[in-house]
Amino acid sequence: MIVRGAVLREMGLPAPYASSRPLRVEEVELAPPGPGELLVRIRAAGLCHSDLSVIDGSRPRVMPMLLGHEATGEVIVSEAPGFAPGDVIACAFVPACGSCGPCAEGRPALCEPGATANTAGTLLSGTRRLTDVHHHLGVSGFADHAVISAHSAVKIDPSLPPEIAALFGCAVMTGVGAVVNTAQVRAGRSAVVFGLGGVGLSALLGAVLVGAHPIVAVDVVPAKLSLALDLGATAVVDARAADAVEQVRQATAGGADYAFETVGSARVLEQAYAATRRGGTTVTVGLPHPSQSFSVPAVSLVAEERTVKGSYVGSSIPSRDIPRYVALYRAGRLPVDRLLTATVGLDDLNQAFDDLAAGTSIRQVLLF
Repeated sequence: MIVRGAVLREMGLPAPYASSRPLRVEEVELAPPGPGELLVRIRAAGLCHSDLSVIDGSRPRVMPMLLGHEATGEVIVSEAPGFAPGDVIACAFVPACGSCGPCAEGRPALCEPGATANTAGTLLSGTRRLTDVHHHLGVSGFADHAVISAHSAVKIDPSLPPEIAALFGCAVMTGVGAVVNTAQVRAGRSAVVFGLGGVGLSALLGAVLVGAHPIVAVDVVPAKLSLALDLGATAVVDARAADAVEQVRQATAGGADYAFETVGSARVLEQAYAATRRGGTTVTVGLPHPSQSFSVPAVSLVAEERTVKGSYVGSSIPSRDIPRYVALYRAGRLPVDRLLTATVGLDDLNQAFDDLAAGTSIRQVLLF
């Protein structure tokens, strides 16, 4: 079949993207699903910094590529047990094979065949169903239809609005998961979140959910700091201030028990580490350019019993966590809808990524 989608053929074109137009809407041939795969009619796909980092070249990928990884849709054809036409699914952007070492240990975010496929721009099977175009993280959700591995799909409540459902596949799973799964924050412990995009604000929602206190939010955009207060932050700090780290330390009585860096910057990660108290845990969620390095005083790891942890996909088990988070949203415990800035059309994506890069949006969602 022929699908209409947003294809990136060259990374690193200059902003503004509304002028350079790195994403071109093209008609691409999509082959039918193979064994263990699904043909999905995409209903919505979120715009994430992980997409932007491919566009600007800070997250190198094979080209050309049909972007989009935070998506929801309806199964049209199933070649996999457990899924049937009409099922509504959220996409998980790391397909988990279920049998490699990390999967066997309950860590599907680190699935080895999944990582290999994502790097190569293929589906989990190692094949491409897009003709002459690579898949983005096994999803390629910026198209009206996609073929994905069933290992990338989680069935969800079909009554959930698609513009909300899409958010659970990346922003919510990654941000909330960093708090709940990676850091395992306990009630009454202090937390700080550096960076208030979709993932950072999801981490803030996760900190509120588990009863962290106090909770400090750090960003450069005043509107995001204001929203953070509305969502439960007890204090906010403008990251542009020369004493931003000291302000965090004062707000948390000497440093946070848990600090979350969601920007994808080694410099911000160093700030997050500096804002963490003795015996505390610094969690990094953002994806910096591979050339960036992180430096800390080595003695502090021992003398202060510090912990630095990476969190990929929120250390999540998607089949377990996405339904849980949806249920918490339904119960009013995770107001994920507050993350939605706007809905856009396929032809609006370049301008929408300008808005994302400028920090004027949190989560924009492409609707079909």
